[in-house]
Amino acid sequence: MSYLTQKTIKKNVLISGVGLHTGLGVNLLIKPAKPNHGIVFKRVDIKSNNLVYPSFLNVTNTSLNTTVENEFGVKVSTIEHLMGALFGLGIDNALIEIDKEEVPIMDGSAKIFIDQILKAGIEVSDSPIKIIKINKEIKFSEGDRFISIKPSTLNLEIDFELKYKNEIIGNQRNKVKVYEDNLNDLYNSRTYCLYEDIELIKKNGLAKGGSLENAIVVKDRKILNPDGLRNDKEFVNHKILDCIGDLYTTGYRIVASIICSQGGHYLTNQLLRKVFQNKENFSLLEIKEKNLPYTLINRNLLRSIA
Repeated sequence: MSYLTQKTIKKNVLISGVGLHTGLGVNLLIKPAKPNHGIVFKRVDIKSNNLVYPSFLNVTNTSLNTTVENEFGVKVSTIEHLMGALFGLGIDNALIEIDKEEVPIMDGSAKIFIDQILKAGIEVSDSPIKIIKINKEIKFSEGDRFISIKPSTLNLEIDFELKYKNEIIGNQRNKVKVYEDNLNDLYNSRTYCLYEDIELIKKNGLAKGGSLENAIVVKDRKILNPDGLRNDKEFVNHKILDCIGDLYTTGYRIVASIICSQGGHYLTNQLLRKVFQNKENFSLLEIKEKNLPYTLINRNLLRSIA
């Protein structure tokens, strides 16, 4: 059996929690799926027209989360951490049943999703994976914020920087090779906010389920969470996690090099829309070991792509 084949989970994974923005309790059941099924959400609290595909074309909101919506107005929100976990574990196929609109925030990172999926086990099929190879450099910017994607050799590289006036966050930068590096710090990194922004966020009807249990809160020169940070680049690492989750709205692993400054869900989604406007910008390749360069047939270099 090829290492470079499609994967699903071995058994159902039930995860219960609270929606970060809705504040509602939610149950999420990840089920195994056959090859070429892809990742699909199913709103089981709605009887019909309840399948929602997490495609970048279906993204209808990028304000503090990524929300996807089908043609009947059925939504699933805050998908990015779960999508990042599925990407990182190489899960190509899963049916995700959810009984509310919002994916549970858990601890604000992807850690619990990762742990529970690994506990259930990963089922490997005989069907080859497909990857998206970027052929041309594409950029999207808004003011001094920008994101770019260009061709890369057998990896997904993400170079991300943050710029905050707050001294605790400040300017942070990290660069990762997604299919090669140990990404534990990324998947363990939590969402965050500034204390002075909380009132406005809540006035906008968001963060009803937010707490120090699921988000880092920074006030002036202090982190309000009793246990502090999980790693010294947790802020930028969480942004990279978000970016990975949003990239998986393409439906496939990607071979490319990405540079982003002060980006977020909106910039990533706009970049993807721009890339896929023109078929010359990318190639969709079916991967088989016999047609791969020797260097790619290496398990250590293919934690996510395979």
